[in-house]
Amino acid sequence: MAFQTVFKRYELKYLLTADQKEKILEAMAPYMEPDKYGQTTIRNIYFDTDNYRLIRRSNEKPVYKEKLRIRSYAQAKNDSTVFVELKKKYKKVVYKRRLSMCLDGAMAWVSGDAPCPSDTQITREIEYFIKFYGGLMPSVFLSYDREAYFDKNEGFFRVTFDSNILARQTDICLCSPVYGSSLLGDDAVLMELKCNGALPLWMTDVLSRERIYKTSFSKYGTAYNTLIFPNINKPKINNQKELIANECNI
Repeated sequence: MAFQTVFKRYELKYLLTADQKEKILEAMAPYMEPDKYGQTTIRNIYFDTDNYRLIRRSNEKPVYKEKLRIRSYAQAKNDSTVFVELKKKYKKVVYKRRLSMCLDGAMAWVSGDAPCPSDTQITREIEYFIKFYGGLMPSVFLSYDREAYFDKNEGFFRVTFDSNILARQTDICLCSPVYGSSLLGDDAVLMELKCNGALPLWMTDVLSRERIYKTSFSKYGTAYNTLIFPNINKPKINNQKELIANECNI
């Protein structure tokens, strides 16, 4: 099946309640329909340096930032086709490059253990990224349930709803089941509007009417802030005497 390999677009994010999501779906009905993937559970492995250079830089909200991940749309096997994705953001515009390859080959390539079997412009861009940062390693497993919709009139407008966003730092493998710590409340839904320019008028109308406002939300950034950072900065207790002293506030 053919798939898009190059993206350039705006990606606007909104945190919704379940009721707000239903209002959006009602407004979308005449204009949007589910895409070919329908409802899927997306699995990602994000790669970073040993000191989390990429996500720390991203959290500073610079003009330019980038990240690398391997993604699957189902529980994978070692020979399953997955996507290696390089995602960049410059002055609010998102640029994404991706290519497909088997899971084993993708993990070996991104980790620096084997060369990429193909030579394309996208391969060379990702290869430069891997060599520039050096020593990239799996940082976090991140999954979510997604509903995706596209413009019936063959426009470039897309809407996605992500729920059950989970993250973990153990068992970082696309072959594993989905589980982990929740990054959103039970009633919360992350909506993303993906477009090449202005939003459709009908969408701006429903956003205004329901008082739904744009927000900044990074799944990997939230995982770093809530799961990773607290653990890497947790003071180490070296012996039982120190443990007792800490518990007694001595």
